[in-house]
Amino acid sequence: MEKQTTLVPFTGYQKFLVVILTLLSFTVVLDFMVLSPLGDMLMKSMNITPARFGLVVSCYAFSAGISGILAAGFADKFDRKKLLLFFYTGFIAGTFCCALANTYYLLLAARVVTGLFGGVISSISMAIITDLFAVHQRGRVMGFVQMGFAASQVLGIPIGLSLANAWGWHSAFAMIVILALLIGLTVLFKMKPIDKHLALQSDKNPLLHLWHTLSNTTYQTGFLAIAFMSVGGFMLMPFGSAFLINNIHITQQQLTPVYMLTGIASIFIMPLIGKLSDKIDKFVLFTAGSSLAIIMIVIYTHLGPTPLWEVIVINMILFMGIMSRMIPATTLNTSIPEMKDRGAYMSITSSCQQVAGGIAALCAGLIVTQPATGAPLEHYTTLGYTVSIVILCCVGLLYRVDVLVKKKAAILKDKGMKSEPVPVAVME
Repeated sequence: MEKQTTLVPFTGYQKFLVVILTLLSFTVVLDFMVLSPLGDMLMKSMNITPARFGLVVSCYAFSAGISGILAAGFADKFDRKKLLLFFYTGFIAGTFCCALANTYYLLLAARVVTGLFGGVISSISMAIITDLFAVHQRGRVMGFVQMGFAASQVLGIPIGLSLANAWGWHSAFAMIVILALLIGLTVLFKMKPIDKHLALQSDKNPLLHLWHTLSNTTYQTGFLAIAFMSVGGFMLMPFGSAFLINNIHITQQQLTPVYMLTGIASIFIMPLIGKLSDKIDKFVLFTAGSSLAIIMIVIYTHLGPTPLWEVIVINMILFMGIMSRMIPATTLNTSIPEMKDRGAYMSITSSCQQVAGGIAALCAGLIVTQPATGAPLEHYTTLGYTVSIVILCCVGLLYRVDVLVKKKAAILKDKGMKSEPVPVAVME
């Protein structure tokens, strides 16, 4: 069993990177997550069906998937800081367009623009983490960066819902734009260049670099495993608020404590899972989290009218299972590519993830039906069983990833290296 008894400490600059990447994750995740609690409001204000709302979610994913492939060939050809700033600027512009959209088709177009830029940001962040943190630091880094997910529920979604209830759903996107501008300026002035990978490039042609990354059979296993990881979230989350309101009979105002308290629980859980991921076998942790997630998904999707406190407890346990999957899986995935391929690998991984998620959101919109506005959602239990089957398939795929990562670690050990080297500048 994999075991790391002594945790490698972070330098001061590494701590800054963890904070700034967590904040970046917060804004990008919030931009996607806020659609779920706003879903019922959007469906009613624009008089759209679950299938059309599913398209709002999936169009972001598909455009993100396309941009991930287009960016992959160039991802290792530039300073990662410059690449991050370019795509984050486009993300801010797309979110600003969402804040101005006043029709269904304008909102669709705005989500496409946001996806084209926002979908690549997480892959750049993962490449930065893999470049600048040793393998036995990454679990903790992932634990903190994934806190952007929880923070979006604790702070972002409740504030966004409050703004939406007071001034309309557009104001939630305006809030994200203001915060993202401040974070972008911090990256511009405080982050150091990240360009050590440029000295390792052998493919001068970006298309050739893309092809060599895509055709690598080891990499293909990682692409497939991480693509399956996104299916569950994209299937369940878009209709989360509509299910809570119309099936469980939670009011629009009660959504705030549901998301906030679940997020608070996640903030405590994720760093613990990150530390566990650096200490014990990551695949064992992933399998345990998957088992818990399946149990809670089946329970959750069968709920009828339920007291608020029970809904909150069930959500807390469900997200514990989800986080126990995400952190070890993402950490394992970062160990697959070589340093010279990391940008391209992470971009393609993100692309596969987004496209798979987009297909999942479309399928969810076709599975779930609503006879009339305000009526209970139908076939949500079918959705729960479908997601559970996908999670089981993902366990098998990640087992293969785990085997490949351990094989790579054994080769490094034979060469007298404990892990991949970290740039000297970061260790100062």
